[in-house]
Amino acid sequence: MKRIDHIALQVNNVKESVAWYMDNYDCMILHCDDTWGYLQFDNIKLALVTEGEHPPHIAFEVDEVDGVKHRDGSVSKYIEDNSGNKIELIKYGD
Repeated sequence: MKRIDHIALQVNNVKESVAWYMDNYDCMILHCDDTWGYLQFDNIKLALVTEGEHPPHIAFEVDEVDGVKHRDGSVSKYIEDNSGNKIELIKYGD
């Protein structure tokens, strides 16, 4: 499987940005703390991240990846495309 899982945007304040998206768009909060917000829309997830914690990126869900295990059980790693854009390859736990 290779599909777009989420897009990550850098924001100045995660909690304020989560509130703005909730007020202006029909979405659901999957996670929110001071460094990372995760919103579910009908067709895609949006990550709101702070500079230095996570790079802005697009994430593709893949079947296998050799990377870092996260608190939610997913495993991912970052690569770059030929223009230097960050891409996250992510596999969720079974």
